[in-house]
Amino acid sequence: MPHILMIVANPATSPVTGWPIGFWWAELSHAWLAFHEAGYEITVASPDGGDLAADMWSDPEHESGYAAHDIISLGFKTAPVTKNLILGTPRLADLDASSFDALFVVGGQSPMVSMIDDTATQGFVASFYESGRITALVCHGTCLLLKTRLSDGSLLVGGKTWTGFANSEEQYAESAAGQKLQPFWIEDEARKIDGTNFITAGPMAAFAIRDGNLVTGQQQNSSGAAAREVIAALGR
Repeated sequence: MPHILMIVANPATSPVTGWPIGFWWAELSHAWLAFHEAGYEITVASPDGGDLAADMWSDPEHESGYAAHDIISLGFKTAPVTKNLILGTPRLADLDASSFDALFVVGGQSPMVSMIDDTATQGFVASFYESGRITALVCHGTCLLLKTRLSDGSLLVGGKTWTGFANSEEQYAESAAGQKLQPFWIEDEARKIDGTNFITAGPMAAFAIRDGNLVTGQQQNSSGAAAREVIAALGR
């Protein structure tokens, strides 16, 4: 059966808010469930390895109630078979990339800080993509595509149609938080790139697209949709 590598950002601190930041629960749990139901083998890893932490507002048990409806994540973070998957994760550099059939980069607030200039992770993603395998990224994880370059020096997203966290969604998030959250906005930066086609659907609508071997999902509500695009691309 296909083997999926899910790459999750390590914990970080936001230079904008000073808050601890990490991955977004729904982007891990919903995609993991789709892959599991397809019968796939799944490995959860991170650039630096070790224990991972979720963005607080993505926690269905957080006092804000922002993600209280997310019963899939609630089950994932409490079930014995899944709750420890974010503990002691393997380091990306220690993995044999050739043993995976697809990779899936989970978003959250941390990638905007910990991955945007991480040339090692960008190189891993570029090499994986150039090997002809399905490469998927969702939400703020798509910030990697702003700087990931192929072996010929061109951007991976050159000539590609893709999506990521939209300006309208950044505005919504900042309104909910009552302050600025991100050091930059993905859509703003993507639209500065010549020869690429960045598109979005309605705010917080489930939206994922595939262009060749590249799969992207707009935000947390698109994680399952992106996973299903990966499954379709793999033929099961």
